[in-house]
Amino acid sequence: MINLPKTSHDVCDIFSFNEEKVAHLTQEIKGIGQLAPLFKALADPTRLKIVYALSLDELCVCDVATIIGSTVATASHHLRLLSSSGVARSRREGKMVFYSLADLCVATILETARRHQVHNESHS
Repeated sequence: MINLPKTSHDVCDIFSFNEEKVAHLTQEIKGIGQLAPLFKALADPTRLKIVYALSLDELCVCDVATIIGSTVATASHHLRLLSSSGVARSRREGKMVFYSLADLCVATILETARRHQVHNESHS
C-alpha cells in the first residue's frame, strides 16, 4: 500500500457525485476483481521473468529453471501457479514437459507495461 500525505487538493471540499456517471461505472467495474489472480501471478518478480521468457518462446521446465537460476522443483512450482491462474499452458512430449503462454493477451500486457516503464524512465 502506498501512503501519500493528504493535502487540501486530494479531496473534495463537499460531498457530491455524478449519479449517472457513478451508475454507469458501477456496472462497468462488476467482475473486474476476477482479474486479481492474473495480476497476483504476475506480481512475483520471478514469475514475471518466466512469463516474459514464455512470451518469447516455448520452454521446458529445465530451460525455465536455468533461465531463472533455480532448481527444477522451484521452476515447476512457479509454472504450476502460472498454469492454474490461466497464464501458461503445458504439453507433454515423452518425458519432457513444455510450457507456453496460454494466449497472447498476457504478452500484450507485458509489452504495454514495458513501454510504460520506458516512457516513465525517459521522463524522469
